[in-house]
Amino acid sequence: MDKAQIVITKFLWKNDFLFPAGMWFFSRILIWTAMLLIAPNLPSPSTGITPPFGWEVFDAWDSMHYRAIATSDYEFVNDGKQHNLAFFPLFPLSIWVLMKLGLTFEVAGLLVNNLAFLAALCCLYFWIKEHYGIKIAQWATAVVSLYPAAMFTGVIYTEGLYLFLSTAALQAFDRQQYRWTAFWGAMATATRPTGIALIPAFAIAAWKERRAPIAYIAALASAMGLLVFSLYCAIRFHDPLAFIAAQRGWRPSLGFDWQGWLNMLMQIAVGPSNWQFGWIQDPSGGIKDPWYPLLFGMIVSSGYLLWRFRKNWSSLKLIYGFYAVVIFLLIVANEQLINNLLNTLMVLGGSYLLWCSRQQLTAVTISYGFCGIGLLLASGGTISLSRLAYGIVPLNIAIGVLLSRHPCQGYLSLGLFVTLLTKIAVGFAQERWVG
Repeated sequence: MDKAQIVITKFLWKNDFLFPAGMWFFSRILIWTAMLLIAPNLPSPSTGITPPFGWEVFDAWDSMHYRAIATSDYEFVNDGKQHNLAFFPLFPLSIWVLMKLGLTFEVAGLLVNNLAFLAALCCLYFWIKEHYGIKIAQWATAVVSLYPAAMFTGVIYTEGLYLFLSTAALQAFDRQQYRWTAFWGAMATATRPTGIALIPAFAIAAWKERRAPIAYIAALASAMGLLVFSLYCAIRFHDPLAFIAAQRGWRPSLGFDWQGWLNMLMQIAVGPSNWQFGWIQDPSGGIKDPWYPLLFGMIVSSGYLLWRFRKNWSSLKLIYGFYAVVIFLLIVANEQLINNLLNTLMVLGGSYLLWCSRQQLTAVTISYGFCGIGLLLASGGTISLSRLAYGIVPLNIAIGVLLSRHPCQGYLSLGLFVTLLTKIAVGFAQERWVG
């Protein structure tokens, strides 16, 4: 390769790097502005707090468990209550290492999560570009950067780290780099329970593509992170499966939580206050919020009419009509409803799109997507489904594939994502439950 080719290659790589880096920077500015500037200056919420300007806004909910692990190690008693052993070790261990170098917990946690998310976006972008082209790579990167659950990549949570490790493992498998597949896969299974889905995903993809035996060995080696954690539990708590028992504090029983899904879907259809307080469970109680079913019916009808007569509309009118329906939905929706909608969108909608894209995506992408969704559905609960499903990167890729085919609607969807991302970031800063 001559000097001119080297210069051109470096220029193209730098320009490719600019897109994921730019999306990362934009999403960080968006999240941090909402949390540090907007949230502290809003009127006091009815629930939650008025956040101060400082590191405290990034340290809430699950991050308090990571703080306890990084500073005081794990604790667990098999009593069905919430214990921090339910949280896998690699993220708090990384924070502990940085704290030993003199950083505070907040700074260390933010560095690990945010820098890992930057690495995840770069890894995702180059992986998708290699297999599907630059257009889909850009849309998928934008979806991962701006989807509402991306807020958790900007605080002291595991989202950024897990997205990087799982994406790197998938990329390595597609490149048949099995040592790296085993390494990144082991790191992922040491980071979050959903990393377990990588193991059968690699095995299924290896079988489907008739790969060499070393691919199956890499799949099994990906469990090393999980096995090391299990060994720690055996030594410390005399139970190698103690980390599974610890999950009962959040999900009391395994299996598909049909009642939780019914409650979630009915709250979307008839309204959280109506379903929670009575008119279906106790018809004599009447409808607590009569406007909600009427408004929801209008939104569904409008959406159906837009789709039914789409050929009779100009594309501009169709986009404006769809935009009006979505904005109307956002105006009438409360946080609980938005959380239910995002759960349904990411799990059911993402699964449908993944199935529709099964002929286009690689075997390991499809396998991991469905194995991950299957693991979530069998986990015995509906808590944080949108956030956990967001961490399954093939679902984001499937959304990116769809938006790349319909760019006008894609820009509208990204605008909707930005609106909800800002709202969720404000809610997290106010220490309200946002997933």
